[in-house]
Amino acid sequence: MLFTLKNIHMKKIFILIIAIATLTGCLKVKEEVKTPDFDVSSDKTTYKLGDPTVFSFTGNPDFITFYSGEQGTKYDYKDRSTAVGIPKLQFTSARNAGVQANSLHLMVSTDFVGLGADSTSTAANLNAATWTDITSRATLATTATAVASGAIDLSDFLATGKPVFIAFKYNAVTGSIQNKWTISALTVTNTLPDGSVYTIANLNSTAITNYSVATLFGPGWAAYKYIGGYNWAITAGSSLVVAGAATAAAATTAPETWTFMGPLALNRVSNDVGTAIKDEISRVTSSTYTFKTTGTFTATFVAANGNIYGAKETVKQLTITVQ
Repeated sequence: MLFTLKNIHMKKIFILIIAIATLTGCLKVKEEVKTPDFDVSSDKTTYKLGDPTVFSFTGNPDFITFYSGEQGTKYDYKDRSTAVGIPKLQFTSARNAGVQANSLHLMVSTDFVGLGADSTSTAANLNAATWTDITSRATLATTATAVASGAIDLSDFLATGKPVFIAFKYNAVTGSIQNKWTISALTVTNTLPDGSVYTIANLNSTAITNYSVATLFGPGWAAYKYIGGYNWAITAGSSLVVAGAATAAAATTAPETWTFMGPLALNRVSNDVGTAIKDEISRVTSSTYTFKTTGTFTATFVAANGNIYGAKETVKQLTITVQ
């Protein structure tokens, strides 16, 4: 009886060992991610503008992503976040009340640290910062008719290599109606040598849409009453508005108030993005694309296999000329 029980016990252990070995073997198979066996060809290499390009595939990877090589979809720029271009600030202004001179100033700082924990510390931060007055670079309104500022080149601040804060400082004097200013249509852009334009900031307080349709964090705006009881009103995506005393009798104080945004990296761009043309549940043997402009483009296909244990890629590129 003991001999039989011992045999049964050993048999169970043997079965358990086989099961563990089998399971371990299965796991090793699952962990293995194979490099995609993938290739791509096109029916031609030169096309007329408007003619569709037909790409044919061999292999069956889990995923295929396509980069056409046009602006915003270049494979080489898929991980890029900065690029040196020409940073420009533009906005419109309107002066709706009062005729006091020099009441609006456009300011830039590379060492301002932003809002403090309270009014006192914010004032200390403003006073400690170095502010450059660039009002003379902008065209400002003299009446209620909105006037475009023109493209204000900020390249000299880009040369510092530091992020910047951009601010509007409002100040008024006593004894007469104090001006009302409205700032709208504000953008800060980075224009690269290839002509692509990236939006760095605008009047939004949450997010901005950049060149390659990637949503990025927008720095937003803040207002601070430095002297007096008047302050900027901020309407996200629309305008910045400030107004002092509406009558001469009420103009008994000389207010100073600021609105600012930042810090801004003036060389910021969004990364280029590709288009997914295959997922793991479909089989794709070809794809058609029509280029939007003329030129010579590096069309790139990224084939990938992957699971929870890892991923492997095969990259194939074709040179396509569109005339």
